[in-house]
Amino acid sequence: MNNDSISDMLARIRNGAAVGHQNVAVPSTRLTERVAAILKEEGYLDDYAVVDSGSHPVLSLTLRYTGQRRERKPVITGLQRISKPGRRVYCGRNEIPRVLSGMGIAVLSTPKGVMTGSQARRLGVGGEVLCYVY
Repeated sequence: MNNDSISDMLARIRNGAAVGHQNVAVPSTRLTERVAAILKEEGYLDDYAVVDSGSHPVLSLTLRYTGQRRERKPVITGLQRISKPGRRVYCGRNEIPRVLSGMGIAVLSTPKGVMTGSQARRLGVGGEVLCYVY
């Protein structure tokens, strides 16, 4: 049993992209599904689907790459877990971080749901900084 589903998801995506896998399987939770939806909306994933495989549902992520064949590079160049179970990191509405001067995204868990940093800034809410994706 894994206590930190977000860091497990990020590690599986990082490892899958490093070796060039097309699909990555992640244990499905509501939080990982929402993070996957954000990554798809922002263009970091091609698609995601919840597959019911026996007792536990699995989230199947289709990674996105640029280029053709041997010059193929993953769109996701970096994933960084910020708030961890041992040290939670929160930010106010005026302190929402900008990742790589706007080239990446920060994923936040707010009272209005899981969203990107720019969406939280637009709505004027702060929350827990889950991860950076660039």
